[in-house]
Amino acid sequence: MSRPSQRTLEQRLADGVVVGAEGYVFELERRGYIKAGPYVPEVILDAPDALRQLHREFLRAGSDVMVALTYYAHREKLKDVGRAGELEHMNREAVRIANEIAREGGALVAGNICNTWSYNPDDPVVSGVVVRSQYEEQLGWAVEEGIDFVIAETYDHVGEALIGVEVCRELGLPVMVTFASVQNETTYDGYDYVEACRILAEHGATIVGLNCSRGPATMLPLLEQIRAAVDVAVAAQPVPYRTSPAAPAFESLDSEDGRRLFPIELERFQCTRFEMADFARQARDIGVDYIGICCGGGPHHVRAMAEALGRDTPASRYSPAIELHPVLGTGLGEGSAPIMGGWTVAD
Repeated sequence: MSRPSQRTLEQRLADGVVVGAEGYVFELERRGYIKAGPYVPEVILDAPDALRQLHREFLRAGSDVMVALTYYAHREKLKDVGRAGELEHMNREAVRIANEIAREGGALVAGNICNTWSYNPDDPVVSGVVVRSQYEEQLGWAVEEGIDFVIAETYDHVGEALIGVEVCRELGLPVMVTFASVQNETTYDGYDYVEACRILAEHGATIVGLNCSRGPATMLPLLEQIRAAVDVAVAAQPVPYRTSPAAPAFESLDSEDGRRLFPIELERFQCTRFEMADFARQARDIGVDYIGICCGGGPHHVRAMAEALGRDTPASRYSPAIELHPVLGTGLGEGSAPIMGGWTVAD
């Protein structure tokens, strides 16, 4: 099958930072196409045009990669919503849609596997067989439909991540592997996050790093350590929420009275586009090679991040021009400064 992009992942990495965009399930839940809780991507079959539209918005905002929405489209999760019989159809259609939109802008297409909730570190051999089977069938269909590389993500266990790398290598696919870093210091099977990334790099991962769970403030310190520890490319896809040392992962964000706000009451912690642009610049400056966004991200975040990295995206035509606002634009003078296509209000 012909590829949408004439340049491979490795070639793009050699040219500079690759911009990614994820958070599909959160954004599509907000738009009314995915059920919060199971977060199974039924939208692929129920409302494919909604998925096409989101892909297209991320592409226009500057993403170099269209990620096939096969996150949680594996056998165990589909059983939860009574759709296990549609497993193959859902996976193939997700890759086809990603390819279709990627061709509109020459983007890479990534197959996607993730934590399965089937892996048991106390019984890695038996549970590992279940995980491997799920990955082999998902990626087998993805390869037949056509992908450039695999994003294997949101891992809590090094053992499960290693299975993902092994399957990708057996299929001859480059793979980006990222950990969720929910706990303060270690994976659920006891590895320091830096060591976890080092292990995956040693086992053949093309890119290693972190995705989801942590916002910019609590992901950046870990990224610096990972960058110093590995020789391969490093990835960063934080959630756009204001996490802190007291609550390093967005799963632990709560209200003043201690009520859990994850996953559908997080708005008060939402990062602005400007904060995500700052993150993109900081990540680039410490040597991160693949910079994107995860759950909670929207196209406006992606555009701001891409522009902060020096990109002029198709969506940049509509970047803010606050100097033209009928109220805020009045009286702007020498004290105003351009910012990301718009303006700050003069002091």
